[in-house]
Amino acid sequence: MRLAIKRRASSGQRPGPDGERAWDMEKARPQWGNPLQFVFACISYAVGLGNVWRFPYLCQMYGGGSFLVPYVIMLIVEGMPLLYLELAVGQRMRQGSIGAWRTISPYLSGVGVASVVVSFFLSMYYNVINAWGFWYLFHSFQDPLPWSVCPLNGNRTGYDEECEKASSTQYFWYRKTLNISPSIQENGGVQWEPALCLTLAWLVVYLCILRGTESTGKMEQLANPKAWINAATQIFFSLGLGFGSLIAFASYNEPSNNCQKHAIIVSIINSSTSIFASIVTFSIYGFKATFNYENCLNKVILLLTNSFDLEDGFLTANNLEEVKDYLASTYPSKYSDVFPHIRNCSLESELNTAVQGTGLAFIVYTEAIKNMEVSQLWSVLYFFMLLMLGMGSMLGNTAAILTPLTDSKVISSYLPKEAISGLVCLINCAIGMVFTMEAGNYWFDIFNDYAATLSLLLIVLVETIAVCYVYGLKRFESDLQAMTGRSLNWYWKAMWAFVSPVLIISLFVFYLSDYILTGTLQYQAWDATQGQLVTKDYPPHALAVIGLLVASSTMCIPLVALGTFIRNRLKRGGSSPVA
Repeated sequence: MRLAIKRRASSGQRPGPDGERAWDMEKARPQWGNPLQFVFACISYAVGLGNVWRFPYLCQMYGGGSFLVPYVIMLIVEGMPLLYLELAVGQRMRQGSIGAWRTISPYLSGVGVASVVVSFFLSMYYNVINAWGFWYLFHSFQDPLPWSVCPLNGNRTGYDEECEKASSTQYFWYRKTLNISPSIQENGGVQWEPALCLTLAWLVVYLCILRGTESTGKMEQLANPKAWINAATQIFFSLGLGFGSLIAFASYNEPSNNCQKHAIIVSIINSSTSIFASIVTFSIYGFKATFNYENCLNKVILLLTNSFDLEDGFLTANNLEEVKDYLASTYPSKYSDVFPHIRNCSLESELNTAVQGTGLAFIVYTEAIKNMEVSQLWSVLYFFMLLMLGMGSMLGNTAAILTPLTDSKVISSYLPKEAISGLVCLINCAIGMVFTMEAGNYWFDIFNDYAATLSLLLIVLVETIAVCYVYGLKRFESDLQAMTGRSLNWYWKAMWAFVSPVLIISLFVFYLSDYILTGTLQYQAWDATQGQLVTKDYPPHALAVIGLLVASSTMCIPLVALGTFIRNRLKRGGSSPVA
């Protein structure tokens, strides 16, 4: 949510020497009505869809409860320190991401530009999730739910073949919602229903912008370095570090605001939400696994009963294995004909099936919802919750783009804030139509996987180095003490100056080596004939887009620094006295 911001009126009295610089920055800057509004805005931004569909997946992949050990450690050494750093920078500099880093050093303007570019990429595809949420919400009022049963085939003699091979929830997602193509090379056209939902999602974002700113597990997994890497990245991306949104939010704080306390509060609430979501998700995993296991057993029992003319009720789940051995030894020829059609039912394999992202939100959860009593009610509540999480994060993303633009005197002198906001939303919506095509989900995965990962690591690394070694840690410490009246303790200084940068560099090296060792990048494509996902290699044009996504944001930092250097040299040369 985005709550009212007020403008602070000058009292006519200037503060003492310690607050002189803070006073200069504070004048005429809009401010939050109270600190609670700021905290709610940060929580709304940080607590998003990743808490619901990413964290539970990582817990399942890396030992369940034991994953909490690296997760909590990374929260302490990475999450909270970097969150506090960004809030403190925004509150101290009183500007958006571009202006804040330009104030520290003109050569660092590219850090803010890179943050805006990454936020722009994120906004382009992230609101598509909200469009899907609207689509499912509208269909939640039907009885029965449209994803609860397979549709009839063209002859109305049975169920649709694709749906029978997959499941009703998968069919509704891949065929009715996405109408997905067999590969990324078959783009298809823009589909009007998802396009309308995307337009609605951006309209809601625009209206909120206008209203808002003005008024126990496998413990051996602890030895797995990937568990620690993924714990760190989950903390990193869940809190939204590096996008510039937190700097933008904090720039509207009063200089005396206790951003250290707020960083701790937001971090704890964000992580607590992830843990709570995991408890709910594992309950759904268990329900779905048990349901699928029992359904599989019933199909095997029906097949054997009909094939061998067994008495109804004779074959049960308890004696299934015993009867199968008896039939195989007594009727070997007939059993060998039936055997290829007998499914291998395993509760353990069902429980080990890990799903994340859209597959968790729109397939696994809907599988559970369709089997609940009053399923329409639970569906409406679930997708309304999903929309609230998604919209809260979207408003934070757009704030990261709009704040530097509205802070710019050049842009704001020609266009009012309403027009700037409208143009940003319109451009994002127009480009986002790519994701409503038949191959749109494949492009969505490309943006989701590659638009931010390396870029954000580089951005936050440069941010940390800039504060500690360019601006100066002692100077920044004295600024914070002058603003808040509180001294910076050893924990924050140690994390900022050494631990966090080393950790970010380790993550950066890991991702680079992972990309290199992976070889040809691949993606999951939907095969309608099999009713399942198959692995395919990305074509050359998709690889080119991936490279462009990574380079367009990361190169902002060195290119802007180089441009600033050349401009300064030209100015010096132009002002040199003529002999």
